[in-house]
Amino acid sequence: MAAIIEAQGLQKHFGKFQALRDISFTVNAGEVVGFIGPNGAGKSTTIRVLLGIIRGDGGQATIFGRNVWQERLAIHPRVAYVPGDVALWGNLTGGEIIDLFIKLHGGGDKTKRDELIKKFELDPRKKAKSYSKGNRQKVGLIAALSVPADLYIFDEPTSGLDPLMEMVFQEEVEQIKAAGKAILLSSHILSEVERLADKVAIIRQGKIVETGTLDELRHLTRSTVRLVAEQDPHDLATLRGVYDFTQKGAQVTFSVDNSALNTVLRAVTTLGVKKFEVVPPTLEDLFMRHYED
Repeated sequence: MAAIIEAQGLQKHFGKFQALRDISFTVNAGEVVGFIGPNGAGKSTTIRVLLGIIRGDGGQATIFGRNVWQERLAIHPRVAYVPGDVALWGNLTGGEIIDLFIKLHGGGDKTKRDELIKKFELDPRKKAKSYSKGNRQKVGLIAALSVPADLYIFDEPTSGLDPLMEMVFQEEVEQIKAAGKAILLSSHILSEVERLADKVAIIRQGKIVETGTLDELRHLTRSTVRLVAEQDPHDLATLRGVYDFTQKGAQVTFSVDNSALNTVLRAVTTLGVKKFEVVPPTLEDLFMRHYED
């Protein structure tokens, strides 16, 4: 797959504060990359550097093989971007603003625009000053999804949307991906990233601390096992790779490193199993692993 975004060792200072320490990741065509981390971790700063809004202090980044700062004007016509809090002109209607955004981008699909207005249940006749945060986000999403682009950058795009509208957004992202477009999705909604992303990059204190596909990253986390057996299972607690062994009634629950699952399975088969469940780790498990003290 062709690399659309390539970032290597990006750094950014604001005075004495180092917002970005070492940001390195790639986004390929036809790929959704989830960019996750808490508020203040550096997600939006990274995106602003990639968009050429601010200049990095170190490292390098390219989009479509072009330098994101020196050639940003050549990059922008092929990029659609939605920030986490869309600012609008209060005295214009939502429909007027969508059309203005589309025109500023160089044109778009009016049929697609009308379809999205209906899907997102937006009243385009109301003035923007009467819109809630969720409706302001809808304006930005509709405009971005109505224009032709090869790269879509979403920075907390569903902030303020209800769950039904989040599903509409997710369906649209899946269509974009199927069309071979590249997507960078910054979000704190882990279930959204888990559903959409082919791989994730976890940022902590301005540094990428983990990257990879969900399957690759799940090898680094622990699965949860729930077991009911005829014989006493407490010896399982002594096995290497088993943690947090607890018992409630007849059921025992523990976490286990994926590398130790075979050992656990061999031990369990001698206990007369009545119930055996293995729950794979979620993206949230991986996320919390990096942020818990």
